[in-house]
Amino acid sequence: MFTQTLDDTLVKTLVADAVMAPSMHNAQPWHFSYARGSRTFTLSADLERAMPHADPTTRALHLGCGAALLNLRVAASHAGHRTSTTLLPDPHAPACLAAVRLDDPHEHMDESLPGLHPALRNRHTSRSPFTERQIPDNIRATLAETAAREGAQLSFLTTPHRETVLDLIMHAEGYNRMDDGRDAEQRRWTHDTAAEPAVDDGIPDYAFGPRKRTGSAPLRDFAGRGTVPDRAYADFEERPQLAALSTVGDTPADWLRAGQALERVLLLATLQGLASSFATQPVEWPDLRWILRDPQSGTGYVHMILRLGYGPMGPRTPRRSVDQVLTIKP
Repeated sequence: MFTQTLDDTLVKTLVADAVMAPSMHNAQPWHFSYARGSRTFTLSADLERAMPHADPTTRALHLGCGAALLNLRVAASHAGHRTSTTLLPDPHAPACLAAVRLDDPHEHMDESLPGLHPALRNRHTSRSPFTERQIPDNIRATLAETAAREGAQLSFLTTPHRETVLDLIMHAEGYNRMDDGRDAEQRRWTHDTAAEPAVDDGIPDYAFGPRKRTGSAPLRDFAGRGTVPDRAYADFEERPQLAALSTVGDTPADWLRAGQALERVLLLATLQGLASSFATQPVEWPDLRWILRDPQSGTGYVHMILRLGYGPMGPRTPRRSVDQVLTIKP
């Protein structure tokens, strides 16, 4: 690891790594600015990419931006730079989500971050079947520990609570299809690659994955009320391995911490040979979200249900260019 002069080329490289983060419907609701004089990145929410029906509080938007923030920290540390991060640095500008100062002499390097860098461009959401192979206990424990480093809790679900959560996901998926506003919102962020010109955001149809023929794996069907010609069917795992990510609080700062923890878990899981996908449907409905907590061991507020396991990595989905999401200032 080494320290480089932070010229504009390196600034763009760091942001190119940051935007590999997942976000709801791949909306990529972020904008970065970099001030050369203070060597500080500012991460702001792009509220034009918010989803008022599925995400009226912008909690999911904050999660995605938090994931991009973690990626920025990983990329900077890989390039040899310490980072000092302040969440919500301006109380009068709630869309200003974080400030990341590089090479703060008072900061210690997080030695665990550079090792995550190889996974930045290899992590892709997989909506394909996983095998029934169980994730070893030591890997589960390591994933929980890495979430805790960002102030979040990762808990693998066990029966019977897992069955309750699977039922909630199924019901929430049905609610989404019946809700005209949510259905239209999802269609806004999905793309028929055969009929539309190339796009740089959203979920292209090649990333929908096959339709579920059998199995209990929770998957959002991005086809919604529509159909995709020649889309295959597949048998999914009967005992999906699910984990809940939660924080003690439920404020915008907690959402950003949860997003960083989420991405940290995903990157480490990728390095461990695990594939991943998300089940956010019940989190989007307030009357279902509170039931997601394990009644015996669960604490705090659940932000994400993760499906983890051994299977193929998903396809690469489009990203906006760095020039679209970065402003460099003197």
